[in-house]
Amino acid sequence: MNKHITNTFLIVFSTFLGAACGDSEDDNANDPALIAEGKETFRHDTFGDESFWTDTLKMHEVIASAVDPTTALSVGLKVDAEALPPGILGTVDLKSPATTVALLKLNAVVGLRGTVVSEGGIDRLARVGVTCALCHSTVDDSVMPGIGKRLDGWANVDLNPGAIIALSPAVTAEQKAVYGSWGKGKYDPRYNADGINGPVIIPPAYGLRDSPHVTYTGDGDIRYWNTYVAVTQMGGQGEFGDERLGMERMLSAGTPDMVHSKLDGLRAYQFSLTAPVPPVGSFDTTAAERGKAVFAQSCASCHRGSARTQEQLHAPADTGVDATYANRSASKRYRTTPLRGLWQHPPYFHDGSAATLPAVVDHYDRVLTLGLSAAQKADLVEFLKSI
Repeated sequence: MNKHITNTFLIVFSTFLGAACGDSEDDNANDPALIAEGKETFRHDTFGDESFWTDTLKMHEVIASAVDPTTALSVGLKVDAEALPPGILGTVDLKSPATTVALLKLNAVVGLRGTVVSEGGIDRLARVGVTCALCHSTVDDSVMPGIGKRLDGWANVDLNPGAIIALSPAVTAEQKAVYGSWGKGKYDPRYNADGINGPVIIPPAYGLRDSPHVTYTGDGDIRYWNTYVAVTQMGGQGEFGDERLGMERMLSAGTPDMVHSKLDGLRAYQFSLTAPVPPVGSFDTTAAERGKAVFAQSCASCHRGSARTQEQLHAPADTGVDATYANRSASKRYRTTPLRGLWQHPPYFHDGSAATLPAVVDHYDRVLTLGLSAAQKADLVEFLKSI
């Protein structure tokens, strides 16, 4: 997860996988069997990354000795209530790491996969890995905060990946300081490549079908990004390369590719995930209708169509946002953010620099000199809350 330990990844680099445009529609992304396969991949497949999280980071030892369920929930990990036997939460010690191991044995911790072995009647966590769901799923809190039914595709805005990684004995004090600076809901998917510390907001993975760009900087299509994350961030066994990022093709003999055969199914499942509907009563419907007209006049030239985005990428100066993250990317630009489920995942902008939707509106009113009145701004916010 940082450039000093990147070489410990089981990574095999290959050629650049996709153009920086959206995926074509003439494919089998609607195949129910493929979607079901992708759902299994999204929720449960580690792509063989246990070698990184276990052999390098020693996270199995950290979890078994120091991560009880209460601690796990405090750093944003979620528990799938549907994987739990009825009534179990009332009988276990939520302050014991052994309970976390038991939850992993049930495959109930969203985004974590553990291999638990029994030795002398005692369960031991032998290996642990992560899946796509760690960052891009949450739960509905129907049992208690952090425990409920899965909500796939929702950004886990409570997750603190940096705090989790910093628990590893394999990272230095300097690295721990970097990870500790990220905070909940943020992650830097380029830190291990360029050594620059600049985390971005974990984005939702729903509503991607109609968007030509699935990431902040639009470096490639959804297969490209899924491969980038699986191989270079999760530590999975696969192939990735992009000369634009200085990642040259490298081969490692004898290492199986556990990523590429899963890409079509993963894409199909992600495309099947629609944006969540705003909760009833969460916005003023009359004001939102007025705000829709404001949006059409002031915002729709870029936020177009059903996805409210466009294929064109923008220089950071075009929209007055910080250029640091774009400059670390292949495109050096930012996409027009698809507007879907905005109520679900504050803060906003790639770096979270706008804490609220009113702050977003104020930013664009100032930078683009829209000249909106206070009433128009308020109506526009209600419309954005309704999306």
